[in-house]
Amino acid sequence: MAEDGKAAEAAEGGIDRRSALSLAAGWAAFVGATAAMGAGVVRFLFPNVTFEPPQQFKVGFPATIAMGVSETYKSEYGVWICRNDEQIYALIAVCTHLGCTPNWLSGESKFKCPCHGSGFYASGVNFEGPAPRPLERAAIKIDDDGQLLVDKNRKFLFEAGQWEDPASFVSFRA
Repeated sequence: MAEDGKAAEAAEGGIDRRSALSLAAGWAAFVGATAAMGAGVVRFLFPNVTFEPPQQFKVGFPATIAMGVSETYKSEYGVWICRNDEQIYALIAVCTHLGCTPNWLSGESKFKCPCHGSGFYASGVNFEGPAPRPLERAAIKIDDDGQLLVDKNRKFLFEAGQWEDPASFVSFRA
């Protein structure tokens, strides 16, 4: 008899409860998949943005830069401003071994990488540990207003002889 009822419903154009639940589940799956795809498209249109500090920044007037290594700009810009008797230069605070941030040890007058123990002189030249080459320098110049302008977009490598490039330092006589 039940089969006769189904046949009668089918003949009348109706559907049974099982078919209705299957149809509802199918539509729910379709709506869920469409919503997930829509969410993916919206996520694509609004990607993660990493805000980086400006790559060009001013560090003050040459006369205000103290002898030795200044860590004033290390945390914000990732550079040390260094001054010796002859020049001022900017070292990029990234170890050339695996990219860790070295620390300046003023008592020992050296940079020391906490990750694998690479050591660098105040000039940036490596002398111990696994670092394969010296630290990189950033371009530095005296801007129109007389302040030092550091440009991290331009990097200078010691091993390529680029530390002799006048854009990698500012001559300064005490």
